[in-house]
Amino acid sequence: MYSLLPLICLCSAWTKASGASDPNLPFMEYLDSKNGVCLKWGFDNPQGNITFKLEVNTTGWVGLGFNSNKGMTGSDIVMGGVGPSQSYFQDYYATGNRRPLEDNQQSYTLLSLEEAAGQTIMTFQRPIQLCNDEDFYITAEPLTVLYAYGTTDDLSYHGTLRGAKTVNLLNHVTRATITNSNYLSATMDNIIVPQKRTYYHCKIMKFQNLDPNTPYHIHQIEPVIKNPDLVHHMLLYRCPPFVMEPYDNPCYMGDVGDACFGVVAAWAVGGGVFELPEDVGIPVGGADSNTLYRLEIHYNNPNTIAGRTDSSGLRLHYTLQRRKYDAGILTTGMLPHGTLSYNIPPKAPQFHAYGVCNTSLFSQFMNPVPDLQVFAVMLHTHLAGRKIRAGHYRNGKQIDFLALNENYNFELQEIVSLGNVKTIKQGDEIVVECTYSTTDRTKVTRMGLSTTDEMCLAFLLYYPAMNVTTCVSHPNTSMSMDQDTIAGQESLLKYLPQIQYASDDDYNMVAQKGMVRDLMQTPNVNCHNTNSARRLGTSWIMNSTGIILLLLWIAGI
Repeated sequence: MYSLLPLICLCSAWTKASGASDPNLPFMEYLDSKNGVCLKWGFDNPQGNITFKLEVNTTGWVGLGFNSNKGMTGSDIVMGGVGPSQSYFQDYYATGNRRPLEDNQQSYTLLSLEEAAGQTIMTFQRPIQLCNDEDFYITAEPLTVLYAYGTTDDLSYHGTLRGAKTVNLLNHVTRATITNSNYLSATMDNIIVPQKRTYYHCKIMKFQNLDPNTPYHIHQIEPVIKNPDLVHHMLLYRCPPFVMEPYDNPCYMGDVGDACFGVVAAWAVGGGVFELPEDVGIPVGGADSNTLYRLEIHYNNPNTIAGRTDSSGLRLHYTLQRRKYDAGILTTGMLPHGTLSYNIPPKAPQFHAYGVCNTSLFSQFMNPVPDLQVFAVMLHTHLAGRKIRAGHYRNGKQIDFLALNENYNFELQEIVSLGNVKTIKQGDEIVVECTYSTTDRTKVTRMGLSTTDEMCLAFLLYYPAMNVTTCVSHPNTSMSMDQDTIAGQESLLKYLPQIQYASDDDYNMVAQKGMVRDLMQTPNVNCHNTNSARRLGTSWIMNSTGIILLLLWIAGI
Protein backbone atom coordinates (compact mmCIF):
# COMPACT_ATOMS: atom_id res chain seq x y z
CA MET A 1 0.00 0.00 0.00
CA TYR A 2 1.00 3.62 -0.30
CA SER A 3 2.63 5.33 2.63
CA LEU A 4 0.59 7.97 4.36
CA LEU A 5 0.90 11.57 3.25
CA PRO A 6 -0.36 13.93 5.94
CA LEU A 7 0.28 17.39 4.50
CA ILE A 8 0.28 19.35 7.69
CA CYS A 9 0.64 22.95 6.56
CA LEU A 10 2.07 24.62 9.58
CA CYS A 11 0.76 28.04 8.76
CA SER A 12 -0.92 28.79 12.04
CA ALA A 13 0.71 29.23 15.44
CA TRP A 14 -0.31 29.56 19.04
CA THR A 15 0.88 32.25 21.39
CA LYS A 16 2.42 31.03 24.61
CA ALA A 17 -0.71 31.72 26.62
CA SER A 18 -2.97 29.92 24.18
CA GLY A 19 -2.25 26.43 25.43
CA ALA A 20 -4.38 23.54 26.44
CA SER A 21 -4.69 24.78 30.04
CA ASP A 22 -7.84 26.86 29.33
CA PRO A 23 -9.95 24.91 26.82
CA ASN A 24 -12.83 27.42 26.92
CA LEU A 25 -10.61 30.39 25.98
CA PRO A 26 -7.76 28.80 24.04
CA PHE A 27 -6.71 31.88 22.02
CA MET A 28 -4.82 34.93 23.22
CA GLU A 29 -3.27 38.09 21.77
CA TYR A 30 -1.64 41.10 23.36
CA LEU A 31 -3.11 44.06 21.53
CA ASP A 32 -0.44 46.56 22.56
CA SER A 33 3.35 46.56 22.39
CA LYS A 34 3.78 46.72 26.19
CA ASN A 35 1.61 43.66 26.91
CA GLY A 36 -0.80 45.74 28.96
CA VAL A 37 -3.94 44.88 26.97
CA CYS A 38 -4.63 41.15 26.69
CA LEU A 39 -7.54 39.61 24.78
CA LYS A 40 -8.49 35.95 25.25
CA TRP A 41 -11.31 34.26 23.38
CA GLY A 42 -12.94 30.98 22.42
CA PHE A 43 -15.97 29.64 20.57
CA ASP A 44 -17.77 26.33 20.20
CA ASN A 45 -18.54 26.55 16.49
CA PRO A 46 -18.67 29.25 13.78
CA GLN A 47 -22.48 29.45 14.01
CA GLY A 48 -22.66 29.79 17.81
CA ASN A 49 -21.42 32.23 20.43
CA ILE A 50 -17.95 33.65 20.93
CA THR A 51 -16.66 34.50 24.42
CA PHE A 52 -14.07 37.21 25.13
CA LYS A 53 -12.02 38.08 28.19
CA LEU A 54 -10.40 41.52 28.05
CA GLU A 55 -7.67 42.15 30.64
CA VAL A 56 -6.30 45.72 30.82
CA ASN A 57 -3.76 47.26 33.19
CA THR A 58 -6.10 49.95 34.47
CA THR A 59 -8.76 50.46 37.12
CA GLY A 60 -10.77 52.72 34.81
CA TRP A 61 -13.11 51.96 31.93
CA VAL A 62 -12.12 49.56 29.14
CA GLY A 63 -13.38 49.21 25.58
CA LEU A 64 -13.03 46.74 22.72
CA GLY A 65 -14.16 47.17 19.12
CA PHE A 66 -14.29 45.37 15.79
CA ASN A 67 -13.97 46.86 12.32
CA SER A 68 -12.72 46.05 8.84
CA ASN A 69 -10.02 48.72 9.19
CA LYS A 70 -8.23 50.68 11.91
CA GLY A 71 -10.62 53.62 11.78
CA MET A 72 -13.39 54.44 14.23
CA THR A 73 -16.15 54.89 11.67
CA GLY A 74 -18.33 51.79 11.50
CA SER A 75 -16.75 50.14 14.54
CA ASP A 76 -18.79 47.80 16.75
CA ILE A 77 -17.74 48.66 20.33
CA VAL A 78 -18.39 47.39 23.83
CA MET A 79 -17.32 49.36 26.93
CA GLY A 80 -17.53 48.65 30.62
CA GLY A 81 -15.88 48.96 33.98
CA VAL A 82 -16.21 48.63 37.74
CA GLY A 83 -17.51 51.89 39.20
CA PRO A 84 -17.38 53.11 42.81
CA SER A 85 -20.75 51.53 43.59
CA GLN A 86 -21.66 49.29 40.65
CA SER A 87 -20.44 47.87 37.39
CA TYR A 88 -21.44 49.18 33.96
CA PHE A 89 -21.45 47.60 30.51
CA GLN A 90 -22.88 48.72 27.16
CA ASP A 91 -22.88 47.99 23.40
CA TYR A 92 -22.01 50.97 21.14
CA TYR A 93 -21.27 51.80 17.52
CA ALA A 94 -19.08 54.56 16.07
CA THR A 95 -20.01 57.04 13.36
CA GLY A 96 -16.67 58.86 13.36
CA ASN A 97 -13.87 60.11 15.58
CA ARG A 98 -16.21 61.07 18.36
CA ARG A 99 -17.90 59.43 21.31
CA PRO A 100 -19.64 56.22 20.18
CA LEU A 101 -23.42 56.00 20.19
CA GLU A 102 -25.46 53.53 22.17
CA ASP A 103 -26.48 50.60 19.96
CA ASN A 104 -30.25 50.26 19.56
CA GLN A 105 -29.84 46.48 19.56
CA GLN A 106 -27.81 45.40 22.59
CA SER A 107 -26.09 42.23 21.34
CA TYR A 108 -23.47 41.51 24.01
CA THR A 109 -23.93 39.55 27.22
CA LEU A 110 -21.71 40.40 30.17
CA LEU A 111 -20.47 37.32 32.02
CA SER A 112 -18.26 38.93 34.65
CA LEU A 113 -16.56 42.24 35.44
CA GLU A 114 -13.95 42.69 38.14
CA GLU A 115 -10.93 44.64 39.26
CA ALA A 116 -7.92 42.74 40.59
CA ALA A 117 -4.22 43.57 41.04
CA GLY A 118 -4.54 46.86 39.15
CA GLN A 119 -6.39 45.28 36.23
CA THR A 120 -9.92 45.52 34.91
CA ILE A 121 -11.07 42.13 33.64
CA MET A 122 -14.22 42.06 31.53
CA THR A 123 -15.64 38.76 30.23
CA PHE A 124 -18.50 38.89 27.76
CA GLN A 125 -20.16 37.01 24.94
CA ARG A 126 -21.98 37.63 21.66
CA PRO A 127 -23.31 35.58 18.74
CA ILE A 128 -20.69 35.28 16.01
CA GLN A 129 -23.30 35.97 13.34
CA LEU A 130 -25.15 39.24 13.88
CA CYS A 131 -27.23 40.92 11.20
CA ASN A 132 -27.84 44.21 13.00
CA ASP A 133 -26.39 47.08 10.92
CA GLU A 134 -24.77 48.49 14.05
CA ASP A 135 -22.91 45.26 14.84
CA PHE A 136 -19.86 43.82 13.08
CA TYR A 137 -20.32 40.43 11.39
CA ILE A 138 -17.44 38.14 12.39
CA THR A 139 -16.23 35.77 9.66
CA ALA A 140 -13.21 33.50 9.16
CA GLU A 141 -11.35 36.42 7.55
CA PRO A 142 -8.94 38.74 9.42
CA LEU A 143 -10.50 41.80 11.07
CA THR A 144 -9.25 44.76 13.06
CA VAL A 145 -9.58 44.62 16.84
CA LEU A 146 -9.55 48.08 18.40
CA TYR A 147 -9.03 48.87 22.07
CA ALA A 148 -9.12 51.92 24.30
CA TYR A 149 -9.25 52.55 28.01
CA GLY A 150 -9.19 55.27 30.64
CA THR A 151 -7.56 55.76 34.00
CA THR A 152 -10.91 56.54 35.67
CA ASP A 153 -14.53 55.47 35.24
CA ASP A 154 -15.37 58.73 33.46
CA LEU A 155 -16.06 57.74 29.84
CA SER A 156 -14.06 60.62 28.43
CA TYR A 157 -11.59 60.84 25.54
CA HIS A 158 -8.94 58.12 25.79
CA GLY A 159 -6.09 60.15 24.32
CA THR A 160 -3.12 57.91 23.53
CA LEU A 161 -4.55 54.97 25.50
CA ARG A 162 -5.77 53.22 22.38
CA GLY A 163 -4.62 50.99 19.54
CA ALA A 164 -5.57 48.38 16.95
CA LYS A 165 -4.35 44.99 15.76
CA THR A 166 -5.32 42.70 12.89
CA VAL A 167 -6.54 39.32 14.21
CA ASN A 168 -8.34 36.33 12.72
CA LEU A 169 -10.73 35.36 15.50
CA LEU A 170 -12.18 32.22 13.93
CA ASN A 171 -8.97 30.93 12.35
CA HIS A 172 -6.23 32.21 14.60
CA VAL A 173 -3.04 32.52 12.54
CA THR A 174 -0.37 34.25 14.61
CA ARG A 175 3.13 34.08 13.18
CA ALA A 176 5.55 32.73 15.75
CA THR A 177 9.11 33.95 16.15
CA ILE A 178 12.17 31.83 16.74
CA THR A 179 12.75 31.71 20.50
CA ASN A 180 16.05 29.86 20.90
CA SER A 181 18.96 28.33 19.01
CA ASN A 182 18.53 24.75 20.24
CA TYR A 183 17.24 22.78 17.29
CA LEU A 184 17.52 19.53 15.38
CA SER A 185 18.01 19.79 11.64
CA ALA A 186 16.27 17.64 9.00
CA THR A 187 17.26 18.84 5.52
CA MET A 188 18.06 17.48 2.09
CA ASP A 189 21.71 17.46 0.96
CA ASN A 190 21.84 19.31 -2.34
CA ILE A 191 19.67 16.76 -4.17
CA ILE A 192 19.01 17.13 -7.90
CA VAL A 193 15.34 17.70 -8.74
CA PRO A 194 14.57 15.72 -11.91
CA GLN A 195 12.81 17.04 -14.97
CA LYS A 196 9.37 15.90 -13.78
CA ARG A 197 6.21 17.78 -12.93
CA THR A 198 5.75 15.84 -9.65
CA TYR A 199 8.67 14.38 -7.74
CA TYR A 200 8.89 13.00 -4.17
CA HIS A 201 12.33 12.65 -2.58
CA CYS A 202 12.90 10.78 0.70
CA LYS A 203 15.82 10.85 3.10
CA ILE A 204 15.99 8.28 5.89
CA MET A 205 18.06 9.80 8.66
CA LYS A 206 18.95 9.71 12.33
CA PHE A 207 19.32 12.74 14.57
CA GLN A 208 22.89 12.90 15.74
CA ASN A 209 24.18 13.46 19.29
CA LEU A 210 20.89 12.83 21.08
CA ASP A 211 21.40 11.97 24.74
CA PRO A 212 19.66 8.61 25.34
CA ASN A 213 19.07 9.64 28.95
CA THR A 214 17.40 12.94 28.06
CA PRO A 215 13.92 13.33 26.53
CA TYR A 216 13.50 16.27 24.17
CA HIS A 217 10.22 18.11 23.52
CA ILE A 218 9.85 19.90 20.19
CA HIS A 219 7.82 23.06 20.65
CA GLN A 220 8.48 24.95 17.43
CA ILE A 221 8.98 23.97 13.79
CA GLU A 222 10.77 26.25 11.34
CA PRO A 223 10.78 25.65 7.57
CA VAL A 224 14.04 26.11 5.65
CA ILE A 225 12.94 26.74 2.05
CA LYS A 226 15.72 27.07 -0.52
CA ASN A 227 13.50 27.02 -3.63
CA PRO A 228 10.03 28.45 -2.93
CA ASP A 229 8.95 27.86 -6.53
CA LEU A 230 9.70 24.12 -6.31
CA VAL A 231 8.97 22.99 -2.76
CA HIS A 232 5.28 22.27 -2.29
CA HIS A 233 5.30 20.42 1.02
CA MET A 234 7.63 18.68 3.47
CA LEU A 235 6.89 15.95 5.99
CA LEU A 236 8.95 14.32 8.69
CA TYR A 237 7.83 10.81 9.66
CA ARG A 238 8.93 8.58 12.54
CA CYS A 239 10.08 5.13 11.36
CA PRO A 240 9.19 1.76 12.94
CA PRO A 241 12.02 -0.23 14.59
CA PHE A 242 12.64 -2.48 11.58
CA VAL A 243 13.84 0.53 9.52
CA MET A 244 17.50 0.57 10.56
CA GLU A 245 19.60 1.94 7.66
CA PRO A 246 19.75 5.52 6.36
CA TYR A 247 19.35 6.19 2.65
CA ASP A 248 18.60 9.03 0.24
CA ASN A 249 16.37 8.04 -2.71
CA PRO A 250 13.19 8.84 -4.64
CA CYS A 251 10.11 7.97 -2.56
CA TYR A 252 7.74 5.03 -3.04
CA MET A 253 10.11 2.76 -4.88
CA GLY A 254 9.46 -0.23 -2.61
CA ASP A 255 12.14 0.67 -0.05
CA VAL A 256 11.70 -0.29 3.58
CA GLY A 257 11.40 3.39 4.52
CA ASP A 258 8.00 3.55 2.83
CA ALA A 259 6.72 2.12 6.12
CA CYS A 260 7.67 5.33 7.99
CA PHE A 261 4.40 7.23 8.36
CA GLY A 262 4.00 8.47 11.95
CA VAL A 263 3.91 12.22 11.30
CA VAL A 264 6.25 14.26 13.51
CA ALA A 265 6.32 17.61 11.69
CA ALA A 266 5.60 19.17 8.32
CA TRP A 267 5.18 22.28 6.23
CA ALA A 268 3.27 23.19 3.06
CA VAL A 269 3.21 26.07 0.61
CA GLY A 270 2.36 29.40 2.24
CA GLY A 271 3.31 28.22 5.71
CA GLY A 272 5.60 29.71 8.31
CA VAL A 273 6.91 28.91 11.77
CA PHE A 274 4.57 26.69 13.80
CA GLU A 275 4.45 26.72 17.59
CA LEU A 276 2.58 24.19 19.68
CA PRO A 277 0.39 25.13 22.64
CA GLU A 278 2.37 25.82 25.79
CA ASP A 279 1.39 22.55 27.50
CA VAL A 280 2.09 20.35 24.49
CA GLY A 281 5.29 19.10 22.81
CA ILE A 282 6.41 16.51 20.28
CA PRO A 283 8.64 13.90 21.97
CA VAL A 284 11.98 12.83 20.49
CA GLY A 285 15.15 11.38 21.94
CA GLY A 286 15.40 9.69 25.30
CA ALA A 287 14.72 5.99 24.98
CA ASP A 288 13.99 6.55 21.27
CA SER A 289 17.35 8.17 20.50
CA ASN A 290 18.16 5.50 17.91
CA THR A 291 14.90 5.95 16.01
CA LEU A 292 15.21 6.82 12.32
CA TYR A 293 13.08 9.44 10.57
CA ARG A 294 12.02 9.96 6.99
CA LEU A 295 12.11 13.46 5.50
CA GLU A 296 9.84 13.62 2.45
CA ILE A 297 9.67 16.61 0.12
CA HIS A 298 7.14 16.98 -2.68
CA TYR A 299 8.64 19.02 -5.52
CA ASN A 300 6.15 20.63 -7.89
CA ASN A 301 7.95 21.42 -11.16
CA PRO A 302 5.17 22.27 -13.64
CA ASN A 303 7.62 23.66 -16.23
CA THR A 304 9.77 20.49 -15.97
CA ILE A 305 12.98 22.48 -15.55
CA ALA A 306 16.13 20.32 -15.42
CA GLY A 307 19.25 20.69 -13.30
CA ARG A 308 17.79 22.33 -10.17
CA THR A 309 19.26 21.38 -6.79
CA ASP A 310 17.73 21.73 -3.34
CA SER A 311 18.66 21.57 0.35
CA SER A 312 15.33 22.50 1.94
CA GLY A 313 14.05 20.97 5.16
CA LEU A 314 12.95 21.65 8.74
CA ARG A 315 14.47 22.91 11.97
CA LEU A 316 12.91 21.42 15.07
CA HIS A 317 13.36 23.73 18.05
CA TYR A 318 13.29 21.84 21.33
CA THR A 319 13.27 22.26 25.07
CA LEU A 320 14.68 19.95 27.74
CA GLN A 321 11.83 20.94 30.06
CA ARG A 322 9.24 18.31 29.33
CA ARG A 323 5.73 19.65 28.77
CA LYS A 324 2.53 18.27 30.27
CA TYR A 325 1.25 16.50 27.15
CA ASP A 326 2.76 14.72 24.16
CA ALA A 327 1.17 15.87 20.90
CA GLY A 328 -0.20 13.43 18.35
CA ILE A 329 -1.52 13.64 14.80
CA LEU A 330 -4.23 11.22 13.68
CA THR A 331 -4.75 10.78 9.95
CA THR A 332 -8.39 10.20 8.96
CA GLY A 333 -10.27 10.10 5.67
CA MET A 334 -9.46 8.13 2.53
CA LEU A 335 -6.05 7.32 1.07
CA PRO A 336 -5.00 5.66 -2.19
CA HIS A 337 -5.12 1.85 -2.01
CA GLY A 338 -2.56 -0.33 -3.71
CA THR A 339 -5.04 -2.76 -5.29
CA LEU A 340 -8.42 -0.96 -5.23
CA SER A 341 -9.32 1.72 -7.74
CA TYR A 342 -11.26 4.90 -7.07
CA ASN A 343 -12.32 6.81 -10.17
CA ILE A 344 -13.89 10.27 -10.14
CA PRO A 345 -15.61 10.92 -13.49
CA PRO A 346 -14.78 13.99 -15.60
CA LYS A 347 -17.19 16.90 -16.13
CA ALA A 348 -18.62 16.56 -12.59
CA PRO A 349 -19.56 19.93 -11.05
CA GLN A 350 -19.82 18.26 -7.62
CA PHE A 351 -18.64 14.79 -6.71
CA HIS A 352 -18.60 13.59 -3.10
CA ALA A 353 -16.05 11.13 -1.70
CA TYR A 354 -15.94 9.68 1.81
CA GLY A 355 -13.55 8.16 4.31
CA VAL A 356 -14.57 6.73 7.68
CA CYS A 357 -12.88 5.94 10.99
CA ASN A 358 -14.38 3.91 13.82
CA THR A 359 -12.22 4.52 16.88
CA SER A 360 -13.27 1.19 18.39
CA LEU A 361 -10.34 -0.19 16.35
CA PHE A 362 -7.93 1.57 18.70
CA SER A 363 -8.59 -0.88 21.53
CA GLN A 364 -6.77 -3.54 19.49
CA PHE A 365 -3.56 -1.55 19.92
CA MET A 366 -3.93 -0.27 23.50
CA ASN A 367 -6.10 -0.55 26.58
CA PRO A 368 -7.38 1.70 27.94
CA VAL A 369 -7.77 4.17 25.05
CA PRO A 370 -7.54 7.78 26.26
CA ASP A 371 -10.02 10.49 25.33
CA LEU A 372 -8.44 12.48 22.50
CA GLN A 373 -8.51 16.25 23.02
CA VAL A 374 -8.50 17.69 19.49
CA PHE A 375 -7.23 21.28 19.40
CA ALA A 376 -6.70 21.81 15.66
CA VAL A 377 -7.59 20.24 12.30
CA MET A 378 -5.94 20.37 8.90
CA LEU A 379 -7.93 19.37 5.79
CA HIS A 380 -6.38 18.18 2.54
CA THR A 381 -7.34 17.39 -1.03
CA HIS A 382 -5.57 18.08 -4.30
CA LEU A 383 -6.46 20.42 -7.17
CA ALA A 384 -10.04 19.21 -7.78
CA GLY A 385 -11.05 19.71 -4.14
CA ARG A 386 -13.64 22.40 -3.41
CA LYS A 387 -15.11 21.54 0.03
CA ILE A 388 -14.23 19.30 2.98
CA ARG A 389 -16.32 18.39 6.02
CA ALA A 390 -15.41 16.16 8.97
CA GLY A 391 -18.40 14.83 10.91
CA HIS A 392 -18.20 13.50 14.48
CA TYR A 393 -20.56 10.68 15.56
CA ARG A 394 -21.34 9.09 18.92
CA ASN A 395 -23.65 6.10 19.37
CA GLY A 396 -24.48 6.24 15.67
CA LYS A 397 -25.64 9.87 15.66
CA GLN A 398 -23.77 12.93 14.46
CA ILE A 399 -23.03 15.24 17.38
CA ASP A 400 -20.81 17.81 15.70
CA PHE A 401 -18.59 18.82 12.81
CA LEU A 402 -14.93 18.59 13.72
CA ALA A 403 -14.14 20.84 10.77
CA LEU A 404 -15.79 22.59 7.84
CA ASN A 405 -14.23 24.27 4.82
CA GLU A 406 -16.76 25.28 2.20
CA ASN A 407 -14.16 27.20 0.15
CA TYR A 408 -11.12 24.94 0.04
CA ASN A 409 -7.98 26.40 -1.56
CA PHE A 410 -5.19 23.98 -2.53
CA GLU A 411 -2.62 26.79 -2.36
CA LEU A 412 -3.62 27.79 1.17
CA GLN A 413 -3.57 24.67 3.32
CA GLU A 414 -3.38 25.60 6.96
CA ILE A 415 -4.08 24.21 10.37
CA VAL A 416 -7.39 25.52 11.67
CA SER A 417 -7.44 25.98 15.43
CA LEU A 418 -10.73 24.91 17.01
CA GLY A 419 -12.53 27.40 19.21
CA ASN A 420 -12.85 24.83 21.96
CA VAL A 421 -11.06 21.55 22.44
CA LYS A 422 -13.26 18.73 21.08
CA THR A 423 -13.21 15.33 22.80
CA ILE A 424 -13.20 12.08 20.80
CA LYS A 425 -14.11 9.10 22.96
CA GLN A 426 -13.44 5.44 22.37
CA GLY A 427 -16.04 4.12 19.90
CA ASP A 428 -16.77 7.50 18.29
CA GLU A 429 -16.84 7.62 14.50
CA ILE A 430 -15.44 10.19 12.06
CA VAL A 431 -16.68 10.67 8.50
CA VAL A 432 -14.62 12.85 6.16
CA GLU A 433 -16.46 14.13 3.08
CA CYS A 434 -14.64 15.78 0.16
CA THR A 435 -16.38 17.56 -2.70
CA TYR A 436 -14.55 17.71 -6.03
CA SER A 437 -15.14 19.57 -9.28
CA THR A 438 -13.82 17.99 -12.49
CA THR A 439 -15.68 20.16 -15.01
CA ASP A 440 -12.35 21.10 -16.67
CA ARG A 441 -11.16 17.48 -17.03
CA THR A 442 -11.71 15.01 -19.86
CA LYS A 443 -10.40 11.87 -18.13
CA VAL A 444 -11.16 10.16 -14.83
CA THR A 445 -9.35 11.43 -11.72
CA ARG A 446 -7.85 8.74 -9.50
CA MET A 447 -6.77 8.65 -5.89
CA GLY A 448 -2.99 8.97 -5.92
CA LEU A 449 0.16 10.94 -5.17
CA SER A 450 0.27 13.45 -8.03
CA THR A 451 -1.28 16.89 -7.67
CA THR A 452 -3.56 15.94 -10.57
CA ASP A 453 -4.68 12.84 -8.62
CA GLU A 454 -6.82 13.23 -5.51
CA MET A 455 -6.90 12.58 -1.77
CA CYS A 456 -9.50 13.12 0.95
CA LEU A 457 -7.94 13.63 4.37
CA ALA A 458 -8.46 15.30 7.73
CA PHE A 459 -5.52 15.45 10.13
CA LEU A 460 -6.48 15.82 13.78
CA LEU A 461 -3.98 17.44 16.13
CA TYR A 462 -4.64 16.23 19.66
CA TYR A 463 -3.28 15.32 23.06
CA PRO A 464 -2.35 13.08 24.83
CA ALA A 465 -0.49 11.21 22.09
CA MET A 466 -1.18 7.51 21.54
CA ASN A 467 0.59 4.98 19.33
CA VAL A 468 -2.23 4.90 16.72
CA THR A 469 -1.28 7.07 13.76
CA THR A 470 -3.87 6.29 11.10
CA CYS A 471 -7.58 5.50 10.84
CA VAL A 472 -8.77 5.60 7.23
CA SER A 473 -10.94 3.66 4.80
CA HIS A 474 -11.47 2.83 1.13
CA PRO A 475 -14.62 1.49 -0.58
CA ASN A 476 -14.29 -2.12 -1.70
CA THR A 477 -14.42 -1.32 -5.41
CA SER A 478 -13.50 -4.91 -6.31
CA MET A 479 -17.18 -5.73 -5.72
CA SER A 480 -18.58 -3.70 -8.62
CA MET A 481 -17.84 -2.04 -11.95
CA ASP A 482 -17.76 1.73 -12.44
CA GLN A 483 -21.11 3.29 -13.32
CA ASP A 484 -21.89 5.20 -16.51
CA THR A 485 -23.36 8.34 -14.88
CA ILE A 486 -21.81 10.79 -12.42
CA ALA A 487 -24.65 10.30 -9.92
CA GLY A 488 -24.48 6.54 -10.26
CA GLN A 489 -20.73 6.45 -9.68
CA GLU A 490 -20.99 8.73 -6.63
CA SER A 491 -23.74 6.58 -5.12
CA LEU A 492 -21.84 3.36 -5.82
CA LEU A 493 -18.66 4.55 -4.10
CA LYS A 494 -20.57 5.86 -1.08
CA TYR A 495 -22.65 2.76 -0.41
CA LEU A 496 -20.13 0.04 -1.19
CA PRO A 497 -18.78 -1.60 2.00
CA GLN A 498 -15.87 0.38 3.40
CA ILE A 499 -12.62 -1.36 4.28
CA GLN A 500 -11.54 0.45 7.45
CA TYR A 501 -8.02 0.07 8.71
CA ALA A 502 -5.97 1.55 11.52
CA SER A 503 -2.24 1.32 12.11
CA ASP A 504 0.24 2.16 14.84
CA ASP A 505 3.81 3.43 15.15
CA ASP A 506 5.24 -0.04 14.51
CA TYR A 507 3.29 -0.49 11.25
CA ASN A 508 0.90 -3.01 12.79
CA MET A 509 -2.49 -2.88 11.11
CA VAL A 510 -6.04 -3.97 11.89
CA ALA A 511 -9.06 -3.81 9.60
CA GLN A 512 -12.81 -4.21 9.67
CA LYS A 513 -15.81 -3.49 7.46
CA GLY A 514 -17.63 -0.20 7.79
CA MET A 515 -20.21 2.09 6.25
CA VAL A 516 -20.57 5.77 5.43
CA ARG A 517 -23.08 7.51 7.68
CA ASP A 518 -25.01 10.44 6.25
CA LEU A 519 -23.78 13.88 7.24
CA MET A 520 -26.20 16.59 8.26
CA GLN A 521 -26.46 19.75 6.22
CA THR A 522 -23.95 22.49 6.91
CA PRO A 523 -25.64 24.93 9.31
CA ASN A 524 -27.01 28.00 7.57
CA VAL A 525 -26.25 31.53 8.65
CA ASN A 526 -28.86 32.60 11.20
CA CYS A 527 -29.22 36.18 12.37
CA HIS A 528 -29.25 36.61 16.15
CA ASN A 529 -31.28 39.54 17.44
CA THR A 530 -30.81 39.88 21.16
CA ASN A 531 -31.06 42.67 23.69
CA SER A 532 -28.79 41.35 26.39
CA ALA A 533 -26.63 44.24 27.57
CA ARG A 534 -27.91 46.34 30.46
CA ARG A 535 -28.05 50.16 30.53
CA LEU A 536 -25.14 52.20 31.81
CA GLY A 537 -25.21 52.18 35.61
CA THR A 538 -27.00 48.85 35.97
CA SER A 539 -25.25 46.47 38.30
CA TRP A 540 -23.71 43.41 36.64
CA ILE A 541 -22.07 41.72 39.60
CA MET A 542 -22.22 38.02 38.72
CA ASN A 543 -22.43 35.03 41.03
CA SER A 544 -19.48 32.71 41.50
CA THR A 545 -20.56 30.22 38.85
CA GLY A 546 -20.79 32.81 36.07
CA ILE A 547 -22.82 32.32 32.90
CA ILE A 548 -21.70 30.76 29.64
CA LEU A 549 -24.32 30.25 26.94
CA LEU A 550 -23.31 27.62 24.41
CA LEU A 551 -25.77 27.44 21.50
CA LEU A 552 -26.25 23.88 20.28
CA TRP A 553 -26.46 23.96 16.50
CA ILE A 554 -26.79 20.25 15.82
CA ALA A 555 -30.34 19.34 14.84
CA GLY A 556 -32.06 17.04 17.25
CA ILE A 557 -29.87 17.75 20.28
